[in-house]
Formats: sequence, structure tokens, C-alpha cells
Amino acid sequence: MFVLELTYTAPVERVDELLEAHVEWLDAMYDEGVFIASGRKNPRDGGVILAVGDDRARIETIAAADPFTVGGVCAYRITEFIATKTAPELAPYRQQLPS
Repeated sequence: MFVLELTYTAPVERVDELLEAHVEWLDAMYDEGVFIASGRKNPRDGGVILAVGDDRARIETIAAADPFTVGGVCAYRITEFIATKTAPELAPYRQQLPS
């Protein structure tokens, strides 16, 4: 599992210009089953996405395709973790520690 932390590198007005395309990109990733949660940080200086996957390179490729990235208005920090404990609703995403 991955935590994708976005930090805006441009004024929010420039971010807002790309917001519609960013939301379409988010929707596509939800449809593919890659993203399971996302939202703005408070204060609004970026956002956070919770993604599922086993391949960091694929997650990096997905982040690089975000219209915010393409438009040069954010930087990503990607953290991989092993979700060994979850709420019952997220049980399908639970992972086992490697042997």
C-alpha cells in the first residue's frame, strides 16, 4: 500500500485551473481500483491519496500522469507501507509481513 502526499509548488489559483482534470484522473484511478481514499490537506497546501498496489514503479508512473504533476503545480512524496491492520471495511486490503 502507498501513501501519496502532494505538496503544491504553485499558487492555489494555478492548482484550481487544473482541478477538473485532476479529479477526472482521480476518478479513473478509483475505477481501476488503485485509489481507495483521497483528499485535500488542511491547510490547503496539497493533498493525500491512499493507493493499493505491489509495484512502486507503477505507482510512480501513475503519480507522474497526474495533471497536477504534468502542469508543474505539485510535487509527490510516495511512502510504501505494509497494511497489516485495517478497519473491517478495508479487510480486502490487509497485507501479510514478508517471511
